[in-house]
Formats: sequence, structure tokens, C-alpha cells
Amino acid sequence: MSKLRELSSDYYWLLAVTAVFAVVSLFLDQFQISLAILILFWALLGAAWNILGGYAGQFSFGHAAYYGIGAYTSVVLLINFEVSPWVGMAAGAALAGLFALLIGYLSFRYGLKGAYFALATFAFAEMLRLIASELELINTSVGIHVPLIGGDSWLRLQFEDTPSNFFFAILILFVVVMLVSIWVARHKVGYYFQAIREDEDAAAALGVDPLGYKLAAIVISGALTALGGSFFVQHFGYVNPELVFGVAISIEILLRPIVGGIGTIWGPLIGAIVLTPLAEFTRDFVRNPPPFLEIIEGRAGVDVMIFGVILIAIIIFMPDGIVGAAVRLRERFLS
Repeated sequence: MSKLRELSSDYYWLLAVTAVFAVVSLFLDQFQISLAILILFWALLGAAWNILGGYAGQFSFGHAAYYGIGAYTSVVLLINFEVSPWVGMAAGAALAGLFALLIGYLSFRYGLKGAYFALATFAFAEMLRLIASELELINTSVGIHVPLIGGDSWLRLQFEDTPSNFFFAILILFVVVMLVSIWVARHKVGYYFQAIREDEDAAAALGVDPLGYKLAAIVISGALTALGGSFFVQHFGYVNPELVFGVAISIEILLRPIVGGIGTIWGPLIGAIVLTPLAEFTRDFVRNPPPFLEIIEGRAGVDVMIFGVILIAIIIFMPDGIVGAAVRLRERFLS
């Protein structure tokens, strides 16, 4: 019982959130289930990015690199060697972690910080996109379709008869990533990450190894991001270099923790809950606008503009994210 009391309350919150998602999913229609899958999917990726960009303070603009490695590793092992996607996820996470270690060593060893580190990560992701577009092993820019077996199979992660099972698959992966995120945030390694984020020189003076811990952060973050890439290719059934290595993925990944609250445990999930339905709403709003706005009906890019304006407003009025704004509001009422 004493060990149970010592557990961080965030573990209990995770149990409650998981139970709510599982129960609520039983009452959703197909569209709502698809939206719930996307929410958990982006929350997973945001939580993975948050370990490096939030806790350790190393702003990455190239997480598409790890996402794409996870996607391609899973699908290549499945097609060429009949390896289960679950095993492919583990292999993809390992490869992504190794690549993250390479990027981290080349960047941190030579003192890249801030915008320079962000640009370096972007450059590595673009390099992989260009290589993948010419690599015959993965069918160049044409991409790869996942072969369908028909019916449902948890081993193959295919659910033709029961698509809602994808929800429970992503829920499992979300829980795994959140468990790692909570462990990092509430244990010594997370405190070292945060010390480096706040003042790297001061942390080094106190005996913290900045290079070692930053490498740990980028490896964990990259490996967890690869899980999302592996799920993506199995869920959507197709992958090409632009889809998984493109800059759009890197931007989408970091938007959720920025809006929800960088460096917080629940920020990525809250950001995903807010932004994912918002993106769907703006698309539907442009497809079916009210009569006095019929001029925008079907106009390409208008939904992105509306989404961008709303996003800018959120960032301006809540620079610390939704979690930060909620904390400040609570302190104001309690003071």
C-alpha cells in the first residue's frame, strides 16, 4: 500500500483518462471514432516531442525523421519478411532512436542550440525525404500500399470488419508513451532535463552531464515518435516520403504541445483535444459556410487560413499554452 501511495497522481489521472476514452468510444459513431483516433494519435506524437522540446528545452523542427523511419521500417518488414507490425514498431523505434542519437551527437557535440538546432533537425528530416524519394527499396516517391488480408487481425493490425479496433490500438500506444512521459517528468532524469533547459551551464556546474542527458532526451523522443509513424502506415494503408518525412508532419507534431502547454504532462493531450476537432471544423466550415459567407465555399486554403488565425489568437492570449493559462487562472482565484 505504501508503494501505491508513492505513485505520482499523474498515473492515476492516466488511468482515469484511459477509462474515459475507452467507455466513451462505445457510444461514438464512425466519424467520431475516427476523430478520437486522430486526437490520441496527435497526443501521442506531441507527448513524444515534448520530452525533447518541452522537458529538455531542445526545440526540434524535424521529428518527421523519426516518424518516417518508424513508418517505413514497419511496412518494409511486413511486406518483405511477414513481420508483425507490432514487432515492426519495436524495430522502427530502435532504428529511430539510433538515428536520433546520430543527430543529437552531431548537433549537441558541436554546440548547436536554439534556432540552429531546430534548423539542423529540419535539414536531417529533409535529407531523409530526398533519399527516400529515390530509394528503390521503398519504391521511391511512388510509395507503398500495405497488403490487405481481409477481416480483422490484431497480429497484422488490420481491422476491415471492425475499424473501431484501431481506436483501442492507438489507445494502447498512447498509454505507453504517456507512461514514459510521466516517468521522465517525475523522476531524476526529468529534473536533469529541466535543469539543462533552464540553464545548461549552471546544470553542468552542479555535475549534470548536458551532452549525455540531451542525447537521452532525443533518443527517447525519437523512438516514441516512431511508434506513431508505424501506427499511421497500418491505419491508413499507404506511405510515401512526402507523407511521413514532409515538413507538415513536423509542424503538426509540435503544434499540440505548444497549444496545450510545452513542458507539461497533459499539454499535448489537451492541445490535441482542442486542435484536432478545430481542424475538422474549419474544413467543414469552408465546405458548408453560412449563406452570408458563401463566397468562401470550396475555396482551397481558406480552411488553413481560418485555422491559422485561430491558432495565432490562442498563442497570443495563452503564450504558456492552455495548461499554463489554467494554472495562472487558478492562482488568481486562490490568491
